Amino acid sequence: MKLKITALLLLISATSFAQNVTQDTTYWRIGGTSSLTFSQVSLTNWAAGGQNSVAINSNFSIFANRVKGRGKWENSMDLAYGLIKQGSAGFSKSDDLINIVTKYSYKVKKDNGKWFYSALMDFRTQFYEGFDGEDNFISDFMAPGYLTIGLGISYDPSDKLSFTYQPLTGKFTFVSDQDLANAGAYGVNRAVFAGDGVTIITPGSKSRAEFGSFFRAKYKNDIFESKLELFTGYTENVGEVDVNWQNALVLQLTKVLSMNVFTQLIYDKDIEIGADDNSDGTIQESEVKPRVQFKSVLGVGLTYKFGKKKPQQ
Repeated sequence: MKLKITALLLLISATSFAQNVTQDTTYWRIGGTSSLTFSQVSLTNWAAGGQNSVAINSNFSIFANRVKGRGKWENSMDLAYGLIKQGSAGFSKSDDLINIVTKYSYKVKKDNGKWFYSALMDFRTQFYEGFDGEDNFISDFMAPGYLTIGLGISYDPSDKLSFTYQPLTGKFTFVSDQDLANAGAYGVNRAVFAGDGVTIITPGSKSRAEFGSFFRAKYKNDIFESKLELFTGYTENVGEVDVNWQNALVLQLTKVLSMNVFTQLIYDKDIEIGADDNSDGTIQESEVKPRVQFKSVLGVGLTYKFGKKKPQQ
């Protein structure tokens, strides 16, 4: 529980840190947003029923972009953490994200070119352990962790829209928890067990590497950001595409009060999820398979934006 509160406090304190990163630096544009949303439901002798609940969510996003000559270097970090408490149960996690992206582009043509040679690195994981609805341990920091590194070409028709295609891309999956690795979670090679089903002959692998192609489309303006990422492998599950589509909308209601909407859709062929499809009360082996994952977060709370410097050319 202390680790959960610590992660939340780190994101809340990021607002004060943000005020120190907007200095005037030549060729750089630095900025971002931080937000904190809170909700509470309290019921006493409520005839319609229901449960008391408390929810708090925090988000922190920062970018630092450098444009000079034919080169362009874009960096971003997105952090999110949320807690929810319902009834007499303790706090549980409702949101958890660490995402760091760096991309370097170099113009193919010197004068007014919109095509770039590009290299991109994307890293993502989470702060803290996670559990499913049955309180089964299913994730933790770097379990999973994802690292994508690739080389290719980008087309940037405007400052708000960009497309990147990388035919040479490595996608690496990490599962630092040995129990999850032994179970083959998130696509790593599962452990080899003896005939008793308990004794481990070969431990599960804590990492997995794939080689393939990567496509990324990104649109961003002052209030809305959409990012679509597609990956397909060259040697395994050829033709299947991993999808990660994120959308974030921040509507400023007053100077400090805002409404935030975030959605994320994921399909990963290496992540198998069980569901009782035939409603017989049990999950059969055939019902454990890759599925579309979807998350939405809606909140009204405090938002602080910082940084407006436009890069020099």
